[in-house]
Amino acid sequence: MAAQHIRIFCITLGLLFAATTGFAQIDTVNVSLEEFIERGLDNSGQVEFERQKVRLAENRVDQARSRRILPTFELNTQHGVVPGVKSNTNLPDDELYLDPDLENDWNNWAIFTRAEVKGIQPIFAWGAFNSAMQAAKAGAVAAREQFQAARSVVEVRLYELYYSYLLASEVNHLLEEAQNKIDEIEQKIEERREEGSGELDESDYFKFKVFKSEFAIRAAEVRENTRFIEETWNYVLKADSNTTYLPEELFLDPVANKIQSLNFYQQQALAERSELKAADASIKAAKEGIDFTKSQNLPMFFLGLTGSFADTPNRPRQDNPFIINNTNYASAAVGFGIRQNLNLFNIKSDIERSRIQYKQTQYLKDAVTDGIMLQINERYRNANLSEVKVEKTDEAWVTSKKWLRQEQLDYDFGMGDTKDLIDAMKKELELRVQLKREIFQFNKDMAELYNSAGLSVISLKTK
Repeated sequence: MAAQHIRIFCITLGLLFAATTGFAQIDTVNVSLEEFIERGLDNSGQVEFERQKVRLAENRVDQARSRRILPTFELNTQHGVVPGVKSNTNLPDDELYLDPDLENDWNNWAIFTRAEVKGIQPIFAWGAFNSAMQAAKAGAVAAREQFQAARSVVEVRLYELYYSYLLASEVNHLLEEAQNKIDEIEQKIEERREEGSGELDESDYFKFKVFKSEFAIRAAEVRENTRFIEETWNYVLKADSNTTYLPEELFLDPVANKIQSLNFYQQQALAERSELKAADASIKAAKEGIDFTKSQNLPMFFLGLTGSFADTPNRPRQDNPFIINNTNYASAAVGFGIRQNLNLFNIKSDIERSRIQYKQTQYLKDAVTDGIMLQINERYRNANLSEVKVEKTDEAWVTSKKWLRQEQLDYDFGMGDTKDLIDAMKKELELRVQLKREIFQFNKDMAELYNSAGLSVISLKTK
């Protein structure tokens, strides 16, 4: 009997454990637009890829700086095993070079070690190292500005994704309300059919059934789109299975920022666009490149240092400075030198190439400026048009609500037509969904306009 109670207790405990583990707690986290964009940027592989370009450019600055001090400094060593030497004369060990019959002693082996050090320190190079340093710094500035430009593109995409979630949520809510109205109308139609009311036309009934099926298809499309957006959110935010991220905002509202004049956005772009700053830095780097190329083809004065040491215990060092035992010696030298490139045709071609690159960067800035101005004009037009669409669609929606209310009252009093009621409900739903889509498009166009002007999309605030 006791064993049976114990068995029942264990089964009950197991069921409780299974129930608690089966309903794992899911944390819901509300994310603001700023947090969403920041986390999306931190998790973006594209942003990290562009960041590495900046690090490479900064590394080139470090390389240019390191070339100012001992750009050439080498150490070479050799090691091996060599035989000793033996002489049949009475010459001292430091004069064995005088023995013409000196030979290897194959019974006497020792470790051979040689080390050679060579260094060159430029003294005067006509500003070559300074030009290289300035060009590298300008290149790093260009890389940082290009990174900011790439980062801003990702910001706009994340901004669009954030509001895509709000749009999907709003449309789902609208479809739920519409489904309730459809169910209500269907119930009234069925009641009239059961009553055998002659006011109900069978064609209206079939039209309603067709509308209901078409509505179900649209609802399924919206649900699939919502699921896709949720999965994209989870991927962008690197969400785990126990965390659900939701927008902090509850409704999709148009941005409250007023559209300024076209000249305002053009002037902002000329002052703030990262692409133009990068072009300016590239022009500076190309100009420094001309000076660097010119200085490279002038005489460079340098100080040279060389040292060499070798040691082998079984081979004695010779004292005569003109006779060197290459397995046992020590030497050092310090001197002054001049290096000059005498290939005059190559010198001229290098300078001409640098000048062409300098002009190329100037034309590049002009091309970038033209592209930015055209982009601002297009996006300014899109934003203004989207604003008008939002305003007029809202007006049409307000009118459709009045129409739907009137048709519902007429239908309830038995004076309305099913077709008119369905048309009114369909139009009201279409305009509500269209209004939300126009608001989404307006916010997107405003974000792209701000991005074109070099302004942060974070500064866009909803009403």
